[in-house]
Amino acid sequence: MWRELLPAEYRAGAPYIEEIPADSPLAGELARRAGDAPGFRPPGILMLDGAPVWAKVSERALLDIGSTLAQRPGLLALGTSPQGQIESMDRAGIDVAFLYPSFASYLVGVDGMAPDRAAAFARAYNDFLAAFCRSDDRLQPVGLLARHAPRAMVAELERVVELGFRAVVVRPNPFLGRSLGHPDYEPFYAACERLSVTLAIHDGTHARVSTPGADRFDTHFALHACSHPMEQMMAFLSLLESGVFERHPELRTGFLEAGCGWVPYWLCRLDEIAYKYLRGEVAENVRMAPSDYFRRQCWVTMDPFEGRYIADLVDHVGADRILFSTDFPHPDHDLDVLPPMFELEEHLPARVIAGILWQNPQRFYGLKRH
Repeated sequence: MWRELLPAEYRAGAPYIEEIPADSPLAGELARRAGDAPGFRPPGILMLDGAPVWAKVSERALLDIGSTLAQRPGLLALGTSPQGQIESMDRAGIDVAFLYPSFASYLVGVDGMAPDRAAAFARAYNDFLAAFCRSDDRLQPVGLLARHAPRAMVAELERVVELGFRAVVVRPNPFLGRSLGHPDYEPFYAACERLSVTLAIHDGTHARVSTPGADRFDTHFALHACSHPMEQMMAFLSLLESGVFERHPELRTGFLEAGCGWVPYWLCRLDEIAYKYLRGEVAENVRMAPSDYFRRQCWVTMDPFEGRYIADLVDHVGADRILFSTDFPHPDHDLDVLPPMFELEEHLPARVIAGILWQNPQRFYGLKRH
């Protein structure tokens, strides 16, 4: 679809998938795993300009991912069509799905990419997604924005709103020296608030951009453990201390796919140490406790296995600030993610679980009641 939807001047540089070569040092392991699991094949490597788009992905990590996918035959194929998405949703008991990018988020996650090219990737993906979701309103598109050119973000935001998008997603990492709180992004946040568009923040391990842990770890195990929660902690802090939340109280912001356990600790530390003793530098931008900003306009996704401390999060930010997601069809989440949600009744009242599964995302995305 990239060669069809990218502007003509960028089509020669469209991304492509390259298989792990047969003469790889791990060729024997490849053959062994294929024998143990007939459906096994290593995932291809996403390539751009002759180099992997992913940073620090070892062949061993690709083999492990391939082994997990072999145990879930057909799931990736289901994800490639609207009908397949609906089928998977019916199977899991999902009424409405907001679709987030996977590969495309890496294409706009290359720090040194020319801003116009990054914007072209985002625009092409958004055109694809708009068409993908058009057949059924149970499929809701989330627009992808490249942060390389802040002014271009506003134009693309306005364009996807015209296409019917209710939400957009950005990466939390710094791009071209700009953190999320950089003044150049102020028109973008103002536009999100003015248009009542939900802003989702979502990291992804192995992007070619600065991210926590990448300077000291090399394994997928360690990089994945660091990137998601630590980037979200700093994303909230960047929007807080720069005054984005203060200036835009109606901006709905979500911190996704990092779990929720980091939130009570982070808000407690910001409230009791940073705000209590060190707020002089940011007094104009942070006029109330950090946790108050979170309670007013932020949401966070949880995983069912976090039931052990979910009640603490409810106490800290309120039951209406928590969201749920399946992460379908990625291999680092369980398949039957919905039933464990109902098992959380030993930790949470049924009305709170119902809110997490419907009322909270309804408010977060600005959905009308179905």
